[in-house]
Amino acid sequence: QAQLVESGGGLVQPGGSLRLSCTGSGLEYGLNYYAIGWFRQAPGKEREGISCISSSGAMTEFADSVKGRFTASRDSAANTVFLHMASLQPEDTAVYYCASGYYTDSQRCGLVVAEYDNWGQGTQVTVSS
Repeated sequence: QAQLVESGGGLVQPGGSLRLSCTGSGLEYGLNYYAIGWFRQAPGKEREGISCISSSGAMTEFADSVKGRFTASRDSAANTVFLHMASLQPEDTAVYYCASGYYTDSQRCGLVVAEYDNWGQGTQVTVSS
């Protein structure tokens, strides 16, 4: 059974940084075969796509709300994908999820929830002084 696991969340002060990690197991072709999307959901709000990285790692996309502050990378040898978050603000407080999706074009990924099949359980990020 496919399973993704996020880690690296926690409590951070405004202006601080965190790095989230996403690992996978049970995926038919391994994590490196899939585009990985990062999503977050704050209490009372819909889940929103904030970042993605293509299976090749060559293309990333970011929502306007995090552009310039977040970056994404993947370590193919370690089968791990990272979300690097900087200049965090209280409005970034949410549960963060990673998800895998297949695109025939290895240079593509997207921020649409419906394009992703397997999801992690989420990791809480709280930005507060």
